[in-house]
Amino acid sequence: RTIVTLPPLQDHKAALDGDRGPNTGGMGAFCPAPFVTQSLMTEIEEQILVPTVHGMRRRRTPFHGILYAGLMLTSQGPKVLEFNVRFGDPECQALCIRLESSLLELIDAAVDRRLNEIRSPTWKSGASVTVVMASEGYPETVEKGHAIRGLGPASELNNVVVFHAATTTSSDNPETVLTTGGRVLGVTAHAESLARAKLKAYEGVKEIRWRGAWCRKDIADKGLRHEQEQAASESTESSSPSSEGTA
Repeated sequence: RTIVTLPPLQDHKAALDGDRGPNTGGMGAFCPAPFVTQSLMTEIEEQILVPTVHGMRRRRTPFHGILYAGLMLTSQGPKVLEFNVRFGDPECQALCIRLESSLLELIDAAVDRRLNEIRSPTWKSGASVTVVMASEGYPETVEKGHAIRGLGPASELNNVVVFHAATTTSSDNPETVLTTGGRVLGVTAHAESLARAKLKAYEGVKEIRWRGAWCRKDIADKGLRHEQEQAASESTESSSPSSEGTA
């Protein structure tokens, strides 16, 4: 009966910059999504998450575990696109780099129906960005077996984590990492601001290379534009002359 909500994230489904091209499994994500206000988060919980979980229990199919809600924000409010009984990928990567408490403890408590017995998860302040590096041809047919270089230097960057997806080690040389599919790596960074997190993530991307590697260049730009628009709006409001005391 206990629901623990995690910070909202924004993913990037389209393959190309500007949300162009075919849909993919996800080309990047950022956390938190600045346009999801606390009041909107409360609305999502009360109108979508709680009724969904309680509805499953009333149907005698109670759910215990990770429930991922894919939502679209519309002029009529948040709308459900999908539910998954797993974390989103690459959303989970941007989430985990900010998590200070134990992920294992949280998952175990959800599965064992003990969420009401543990402390709420704690999060690092700031923001995180994940940039997916993909093989040439993705999301269609891709070549495999290309050697990846630069993983060491990228992982040594401060507050940067490289999550592996479609990789393996060479049978000839275990120290050589090879590509095995489309979405190969998730280069993830945490920083005090969304702008800084994006910069650090792409610093990691620049260190890594293999034949045909590519990524979107605009991950988190939607969030940055929202922050800029919000700041401009607040600045305009604060500089507007007050009508208080006029006749």
